[in-house]
Amino acid sequence: MRRSVLIALFHAWAATRAGAETQTEADEYTRYELLAPDTAQFHILYEVTATTPGATAFFNPIRKGSTASGEAVYDRLTGQPLRFEVVTGIQARAAGYAEADADTPYIEVQLARPVPAQGETRLLIEKTYKDEKSYFRDGDQIVFSRSLSIKRNAVVLPPGYELTACNVPAQVRREADGRIAISFMNPLPAEAPLVVKGRRLR
Repeated sequence: MRRSVLIALFHAWAATRAGAETQTEADEYTRYELLAPDTAQFHILYEVTATTPGATAFFNPIRKGSTASGEAVYDRLTGQPLRFEVVTGIQARAAGYAEADADTPYIEVQLARPVPAQGETRLLIEKTYKDEKSYFRDGDQIVFSRSLSIKRNAVVLPPGYELTACNVPAQVRREADGRIAISFMNPLPAEAPLVVKGRRLR
């Protein structure tokens, strides 16, 4: 085999390795459904497009300070559930996700098919967080206070609650089941320090 061919094969292998170690994604959207206030829990639906060429896995962090439960992952193309497991940051690094934070747990999703070159794989990740610092009561009001890095977001109040305050420009609408949804875009290059307040209708 010619030396030039060997060099080309080496560069192709190196590019594949580099792609596997640097995760890329696009078109992220997160919906936070606030559950009963005394539970300090909120259900998360996170949609994301995996765009790393050749990737067979996708890593989604479990935010520090939050306790996760009820995880599920679906392939948006087929609607089929995908296999996953919760791993440590160290395990995520060992699996090829080089930028993983060693102190953060991750949901490691096994993709239904490798991400094609110049292609994508759309995922839906569900989980429920319990976080008393992010979702709590303040007198007769409920407060959802959380810094959000995703650009497109929605927060849905529990049934029977009205919106009393929101610190960012947002679209407010009533959903088919009567719940109030607050949708907004984060145009900032940094995390948006969102604060949403609500009160039970009298």
